[in-house]
Amino acid sequence: MEEAAKYVLLMLAGVLAGVINTLAGSGSLLTLPALILFGLPANVANGTNRVGVILQNIVATASFKRSGSLDLRGALLLSIPSIVGSVLGAQIAVNLDEEMMQRVIGAVMVLMLLVMLLRPERWLQGKLLTLPSGPLALRDIVSLFFIGMYGGFIQVGVGIFVLAALVLSVGYDLVRANAVKVLIILVFTLSSLLVFANNAQVDWGAGILLGIGNMLGAWWAARMAATKGAAWVRWVVLATVAVSAVYLLLPH
Repeated sequence: MEEAAKYVLLMLAGVLAGVINTLAGSGSLLTLPALILFGLPANVANGTNRVGVILQNIVATASFKRSGSLDLRGALLLSIPSIVGSVLGAQIAVNLDEEMMQRVIGAVMVLMLLVMLLRPERWLQGKLLTLPSGPLALRDIVSLFFIGMYGGFIQVGVGIFVLAALVLSVGYDLVRANAVKVLIILVFTLSSLLVFANNAQVDWGAGILLGIGNMLGAWWAARMAATKGAAWVRWVVLATVAVSAVYLLLPH
């Protein structure tokens, strides 16, 4: 592939992933193959992908905060267990059976898809605008720790799991959950990126190029999420979960 075409492909993948990640998750299904096609080894692509995610979520967080959708205190508090998990996940990434992990995650996404189709009110009736004062519920601490650990070692689809935890467990409505989600992922992805960078598994040039595309997509998606409402975002999440489950479960 010609050099110019590789750069264009990487940028376009970043834009699409920025939209998908901000509204739901699994944008890394696009960016990881794009980075490998760009010429990076798989382990370096896994680390480099975090650069784009961080830049994208900086833009998305700022957009959500301007629109009044972001519960900043709640997002920072909920980030703490995910940071611990992400560092652990990044450190053990090389020891995991990625193919088996993909099958398990794909199966979980199918279950989540069924919940969204059969009990849509669970995704639309969240009432929480800000996290109540007091300690976090144990179930939220545990779930965000393991979600952070998963995000630390592969990142693919982590946004969907964070979103599910924030809506189904914590109790945010879908638009507020999206805003809180992007800040949580921003913080724990930064911590995991440090681990990959320390192990020389980040190509900063490719990461920044990807991140420019991510930021453009995130800016547009955050505006749409704030103005369209929870019902519209739910359909985007449904489509993303369905495609992600098929990708992860089919042999490739």
